[in-house]
Amino acid sequence: MRLRLATWNINSVRPRGELIGRFIDEVAPDVLALQEIKCETDAFPREMFEALGYRHFRIRGQKGWHGVGIASRLPMEDAPPLDVCKNGHARCVGAVVAGIEIQNFYIPAGGDVPDREANPKFDHKLDFFEKLTLEMSGRDPSRPLVLTGDFNVAPGENDVWSHKQMSKVVSHTPIEIQAMADLQASLGFIDLPRLATPEPEKLFSWWSYRAADFRASNRGLRLDHIWISPGMKDAALSTGKAVSRVHDDVRGWDKPSDHAPVTADFVVP
Repeated sequence: MRLRLATWNINSVRPRGELIGRFIDEVAPDVLALQEIKCETDAFPREMFEALGYRHFRIRGQKGWHGVGIASRLPMEDAPPLDVCKNGHARCVGAVVAGIEIQNFYIPAGGDVPDREANPKFDHKLDFFEKLTLEMSGRDPSRPLVLTGDFNVAPGENDVWSHKQMSKVVSHTPIEIQAMADLQASLGFIDLPRLATPEPEKLFSWWSYRAADFRASNRGLRLDHIWISPGMKDAALSTGKAVSRVHDDVRGWDKPSDHAPVTADFVVP
């Protein structure tokens, strides 16, 4: 069975119904992991998703800020909850779908100053990574696990429009890149979108609203990720190659999020 996972920082779910419907119609994900839903759990538009064929949900909302959710065509079971946000924000939700544990994150952006002591938001971001790394280091790498969502770090030189200009800007500083590398190494996670689009090709998933034409300026960052445990490798590479892409065309639709969705395909029993 093919299972298609999509991750998307939707930047407020309720105003984006038409956008979501079009994406689902064209791309047909089986599981949709959303970040920044910006509504309380009870206010999540379940009826809209149910009309589109998604009847299974795990939602962790927060009024006006943050919030994450998973909507699925397939039945879901509860996944182990992760207590990795020291401020108690709605930034993580998990589910088990077809035997695969999916953990969906909206990792803190980190503010503007890349200094833990001077900037509590940056400390919060690094603390989140550290707690998550410690959690993952105790897991069994053979178990099927996906970490996905908006990690708010562009880890590689080709994941940013200008490595030189971005290296002192939060999202691409050396300390964040190292924190993300430590998390990836904790369980030997595989970065599927980058595996499907190898270096040195540029790969972005976010473009600022400030640019009148995001394609012309193309000052993008790859902030949205799909990582798999070694135990998922056969499912991801069953056809001999990774099937994953950034749907940058969606960023050009009417009233878009500033993030484009990212998908990955798996073959599961």
